[in-house]
Amino acid sequence: MFGGVIRRLREMVLKPSGSLLPAHLSIFGEQPPIRFEDYIEAYLKDPSCKAFVDFLADQVVGVGFYTTVDYSYPKAREAKEIVDDFCESVNLDGLLHISAREIIAAGNSFWEKIEPNNLEDLRILPLTSISQIKRDIYGNIKEYVQSPEYGGKTIPPDRIIHFKWNPVNGEPFGTGILRPLLERMRVGGEVRMSFLEMKARIERMLPEIFERYAGPDELWIFEGVSDEQLAEYQRLIKSKPKTGARFVYNRPADVKTVQIDPRIQFKAYLEHIINQVYLGGQTPLPKLFTTPGFTEASARAALEIAERKIIALQRFIKRIIEREVFNPLIEQAGLDARRASCRLNWGVPERPKINVPDLIRAAELKLITAEEFRDMMREMGWQLRE
Repeated sequence: MFGGVIRRLREMVLKPSGSLLPAHLSIFGEQPPIRFEDYIEAYLKDPSCKAFVDFLADQVVGVGFYTTVDYSYPKAREAKEIVDDFCESVNLDGLLHISAREIIAAGNSFWEKIEPNNLEDLRILPLTSISQIKRDIYGNIKEYVQSPEYGGKTIPPDRIIHFKWNPVNGEPFGTGILRPLLERMRVGGEVRMSFLEMKARIERMLPEIFERYAGPDELWIFEGVSDEQLAEYQRLIKSKPKTGARFVYNRPADVKTVQIDPRIQFKAYLEHIINQVYLGGQTPLPKLFTTPGFTEASARAALEIAERKIIALQRFIKRIIEREVFNPLIEQAGLDARRASCRLNWGVPERPKINVPDLIRAAELKLITAEEFRDMMREMGWQLRE
């Protein structure tokens, strides 16, 4: 209680003087610039968008994680056990796999803490459940507002872990890689459609173009046959599946076929739109799979560029988990989170290389027991009897 009073006094004394947002936004709240439903639809229905997100997410969290502590703290082992047990009980690895995709695609992910003052569980709220965020004019979050479909509830900020990646211009929401692909742009007095809309319209036209121009129109001429026989021939020919229109006629006629004007070249325009989509995806994956002549050196350089973004995302997620999950767990157990210094590390811990002379020497000095010695030898492949 006393700590809460001190915190409120500090907030009053250290209150910022500059406003972060207009007063009307503080009253009515702020909505995401791109609907979360649009992000989900792009991820599920556009193969390139799904490939962008999955590639980066798998690189970020697919390696797994482990925790470490500062063993100079006498209760560090206890702190590590508390954190590891909690990670296993809530399946933190699975939560990170889901959130990584949301963060990369939409720039946001929302976890609810159960309960804030005694953390026992975590769950991911659906992106589409958050309709707006209300803040004061200084940018401090007052509440998260859920959409009417989810009950229209307001959630206090201390219950939410908000993964907000790359916020722009003081926005309360983050910016994912799909936003530039979904964002429309005002050009003069007109609004330019988004790049995903352009790509979708081109893809919608492709089947129509293919069906229209896959084969030439045909003219079948049977001179001298009767109209009845001609009608029979016509039914027979039309019953045969074949692309293109078919005509039956018993008089001389000119054959007219529809051809695409060879002077019309769309290749450069198509490549521009596709390249813009690939640039928005911020991953070399599509180019590696679809571009002929993409050399090994080019592929290696592209992957090195993507690796920098992966490292940045890993650091971003790591810091939030340590601050919002690990530290509260240790503190509510009555331990010193700062001294325990529990850290999330990506990948698999490196096991020290052990050779037999070192093991024998450790056993002679009684640093390890005979049972531990035999267990280690078995792990090294020795066939030891019980």
